[in-house]
Amino acid sequence: MNVLYPEIKPYKRHQLKVSDQHTLYLDQAGNPHGVPLLFLHGGPGAGCNASSRRFYDPAVYRIITFDQRGCGRSTPHGSLEENCTQELIEDIETIRTYLNVDKFVLFGGSWGSTLALLYAQAYPVNVSALVLRGIFLCRQIDLDWLYRFGANQVFPDHWEELVKQVPEAERGDILGVYHRRLTGDDEVARMAAARTWAAWEASCSKLRPSAEALAKFTKPHNALALSRIETHYFVNGGFLGDNQILDNMAKIRDIPGRIIHGRYDMVCPLSNALDLHRLWPASELHIVRDAGHSASEPGTVDALIRATEEIAKSLAGQE
Repeated sequence: MNVLYPEIKPYKRHQLKVSDQHTLYLDQAGNPHGVPLLFLHGGPGAGCNASSRRFYDPAVYRIITFDQRGCGRSTPHGSLEENCTQELIEDIETIRTYLNVDKFVLFGGSWGSTLALLYAQAYPVNVSALVLRGIFLCRQIDLDWLYRFGANQVFPDHWEELVKQVPEAERGDILGVYHRRLTGDDEVARMAAARTWAAWEASCSKLRPSAEALAKFTKPHNALALSRIETHYFVNGGFLGDNQILDNMAKIRDIPGRIIHGRYDMVCPLSNALDLHRLWPASELHIVRDAGHSASEPGTVDALIRATEEIAKSLAGQE
């Protein structure tokens, strides 16, 4: 079984100003002359870490990671101004031209898969392949699963922690309630809401409970960006049409892709991956039989690394 490549440090770091408001943290690792691969993190609002560089052979890939607007080491932290999906798509294009990249392999999970698909649909000639995990199509049905009725039937104990601070009359709109608290003026209420919101997502993310994942998600710096940016995007439907990704799959039907999805994913149900795969002739779907949503579960790590190895070989064969 494949395991993560050893940790590596970036060979170059950048602070890339993309608007009057936002400066992105960006780094490069691996082979400077290798296959350009852009890692797209989840959330929105989760940010990158050292593990973001460990799913690909550093001798083969030029590994590019960045923190999306408002999170990680990008500034200003937690900002919702000038922060919407179309701006993130254009940030990727700005990164491509700034780094003088012809075509990317896009690697993304959860919200990262959403953003990868949207960028590919906007700029298909700039994408050589996609490796996607934990598909999130950002439809209303997908948001309702996690924040109305679905995941709460599997994790009723953790759901109770999320809703118990919300007046009973408002529990039909958990997303809206948390958005209002996270954008309100009460700092104590904001931080309490951020931690509880992040804890709910962490509790759903793995097949087996993980104290490590819970600690990472609920660290104040991480929790505040994740919760504020997620609720900002989700109350606005991801700034997308309800079936936008699937309706536009013809634009990328011939781009090679690997879809990796845990059978027991309780954040983004497997139906997301199946719906996508049916409309994407050039994709291969691998269902990990013993995994949930997290990229760090052993079966998912194995499948993702195998996918990046296969993509590298296929691209080398085209040269």
